[in-house]
Amino acid sequence: MNWTAKQLEYLDKATQRWNIKCGATRSGKTYLDYYVIPKRIRAVAGLDGLVFILGNTKGTLQRNVIEPMQKIWGTGLVSDIRADNTAFMFGEKVHCLGADKVSQVDVIRGSGVKYCYGDEIVSWHKEVFEMLKSRLDKPYSKFDGTCNPDSPLHWFKEFIDSAADIFYQQYSIYDNDFLDPIVRAEMEKEHVGVFFTRYILGEWIRAEGLIYPQFINKNIENDGHIFIDAQIPDSHEFVISVDYGTANPTSAGLWKVFDGIGYRIKEYNHDGRKDGQLTDEEHMKNILDMAKSVEGAYPGAQVIIDPSAASLITCFRREGTMQVIPADNSVLSGIRNTASAFSNKRILFHESCENAIKESQSYVWDEKSTEEKPLKENDHAMDDTRYFVRTYLKRYYKDFA
Repeated sequence: MNWTAKQLEYLDKATQRWNIKCGATRSGKTYLDYYVIPKRIRAVAGLDGLVFILGNTKGTLQRNVIEPMQKIWGTGLVSDIRADNTAFMFGEKVHCLGADKVSQVDVIRGSGVKYCYGDEIVSWHKEVFEMLKSRLDKPYSKFDGTCNPDSPLHWFKEFIDSAADIFYQQYSIYDNDFLDPIVRAEMEKEHVGVFFTRYILGEWIRAEGLIYPQFINKNIENDGHIFIDAQIPDSHEFVISVDYGTANPTSAGLWKVFDGIGYRIKEYNHDGRKDGQLTDEEHMKNILDMAKSVEGAYPGAQVIIDPSAASLITCFRREGTMQVIPADNSVLSGIRNTASAFSNKRILFHESCENAIKESQSYVWDEKSTEEKPLKENDHAMDDTRYFVRTYLKRYYKDFA
């Protein structure tokens, strides 16, 4: 087995109570753990205490940890996660839990933990981690974990910088000697701004300034993200993305999709505060009229709607002519996917889509918030764009980052 210099350093020096690898995607930090985990489990076999593997959710653990280990070691040594949230790994019963909800605290409470592996630690609920700290209570207890960097204000960064017994490594994508240079180059193009610093360079950084710095040109002739009528492709794939508001604006974009690229050809915007509130039926009629104005869009378009807009979703389903899909509203992941789409020209705006163009040039991080989130001002077209990217492009195009 060939290892990178960083991986060899971990194998040699990661002997502390807490052993943590943080850094870029595809940097080799997680792959190493498929060999570290069996070594750790066998080292405490038969000793008092439980073995845990924790991740964002049970599903991500199955995909990120269990299945890759099964490819290396086989299902005889690494079982699937069973209905009781346990798996058998290298002769030991292992408790496999999602750590994103505070309810998992009760599962860990009262358990002496001899070994724990942690995946995607920055996505955990803080109280789950705090409980784990109190249960890693054996003289031989150890923890191995990985994460991507986040804000320097994140609670896990505070722990890393504490006086605890920690071996810590930070990885950039350039630490992986075995990553195909073509893949590396594509990943460099896919990540910009804060996402480049975190997911390529592997550094902890606050999210500040413009969220989509790619979209900064005011002049249509100079901005490759804006197109004119002559550039609209001939396509039979149509999608409508909707961000719903009652007093707040409702925004919808009509997209033509061709060869994996989303062209926002028309948009609908209604500000309830300025122009008076509309009923769900009135919003639906206006959105359907937008679709009917483009040949092939009605009734063929899929409609992706803000999942909190239950009444509007019901209204469209009763109307019955369009397929309705509740949007994936994962904010930070959706922003990262949309930033990638901008970088790779996977989403383009027609010159008439003034709201989307204007918002793209002024969409910023909320620098006053203790949480990492966009500033909730003039962001409704950006929300419906994010729904389109996250729910449609990422779902149906496997080459999408």
